[in-house]
Amino acid sequence: MEFSNFRVKSKSPSTTMQKLKWSRKKVPFFTLLVLVLLILLAFSTFHSEHSIIQFHENPHHVLNPQQASPIYVKPNLSGPDVLDRFSRCNKTIEYSGRKVASSGSGSQHSGHRRESSERCDVFSGKWVFDNASYPLYNESNCPYMSDQLACHKHGRSDLGYQHWRWQPHNCNLKRWNVKEMWEKLRNKRLMFVGDSLNRGQWISMVCLLQSVIPADKRSMSPNAPLTIFRAEEYNATVEFLWAPLLVESNSDDPVNHRLDERIIRPDSVLKHASKWEHADILVFNTYLWWRQGPVKLLWSSEENGACEELDGQEAMELAMGAWADWVSSKVDPLKKRVFFVTMSPTHLWSREWKPGSEGNCYGEKSPIDIEGYWGGGSDLPTMRSVEKILSSLNSKVYVLNITQLSEYRKDGHPSIFRKFWEPLRPEQLSNPPSYSDCIHWCLPGVPDVWNELLFHFL
Repeated sequence: MEFSNFRVKSKSPSTTMQKLKWSRKKVPFFTLLVLVLLILLAFSTFHSEHSIIQFHENPHHVLNPQQASPIYVKPNLSGPDVLDRFSRCNKTIEYSGRKVASSGSGSQHSGHRRESSERCDVFSGKWVFDNASYPLYNESNCPYMSDQLACHKHGRSDLGYQHWRWQPHNCNLKRWNVKEMWEKLRNKRLMFVGDSLNRGQWISMVCLLQSVIPADKRSMSPNAPLTIFRAEEYNATVEFLWAPLLVESNSDDPVNHRLDERIIRPDSVLKHASKWEHADILVFNTYLWWRQGPVKLLWSSEENGACEELDGQEAMELAMGAWADWVSSKVDPLKKRVFFVTMSPTHLWSREWKPGSEGNCYGEKSPIDIEGYWGGGSDLPTMRSVEKILSSLNSKVYVLNITQLSEYRKDGHPSIFRKFWEPLRPEQLSNPPSYSDCIHWCLPGVPDVWNELLFHFL
């Protein structure tokens, strides 16, 4: 419903009655019946429109649960204390049907999203083996490399995954230039916001950038919800904010977030926005955490700690609505650049690219060469719902559509070649595919190309 375009033109019952001319003669029964029906219809119209006006004025107005109309809640209003990993639901009740009444108003902005304004679709192409130009940095020469992503350090001997270059059809991707990128970042804050996959892209960016900064002119803050790499010479920072669900949640601790019950405030990004609102360039992502079962909703207006429960995709749509409301109301495209990275695919079932097999990404050493390949690691219905939300924001958001190009890279995951934070059991060690990481990406590798795309659009 577009509240801003809604206009009410109603006639009261009294006005209708004044227009009726009664005769002194006896009124036939049929005529009397028609008049009664007209009066009832006028009253019903007045009552219905009056209810809509009340709802428009008060978004928190709760309708009867049996009514088909959704209950719209205005997002990003100041609410109760923030959630943390100790937060609990006092009880769980049935989902009320509440929706986020985002102020995203695509109709007020003409034109297409920035990705479609390009003469060439840089997201459509193929992977080309290039051991002359790639990798763009050496794993061991980046002091900020994560043990979760350092595959060579943890025993991976086949290094082919580091030498693939993304080649768009019919055009070229702008070649990475570290000095040019630093000039783009001079006196600016570049912030990645999201989950561990976005953190991997942030580490990739830091590794791509850090080599030209003298050791005594760069610094990295300790691991925290907001981690900052600073380069003094350029007065610039490259930052990562842990916000895996974008909205406030009980999983916002960057270390202690493995909880049995996932709780979110579906209508509020205010806690995270207080940290990201002053960045000049923002790179958002969210996806993987919504695929881990039902999500508990604790609305900001709820005073008794009662949670509703919803499946991951629908909960993600609510959260994206609250995020879109912030973008729509707070982002001036002339002053702030906002990017959204589409979902990063997984490669958990080798039967999808190798029919009859029962493995996963373990042991894979080359990309999938099937043009247009889609696997089960990419949820197309979720992609369509995200596309709809992003389309409403038009030129306020640049979309980095990394999904299809990453789908081909079944060889790019750590599998068993990473540090695992919990001891592996003997039965796992005897069956490597059983504990392979087919979600994250080795560095150097696929996320470097995501950052080349970011550089291309900056």
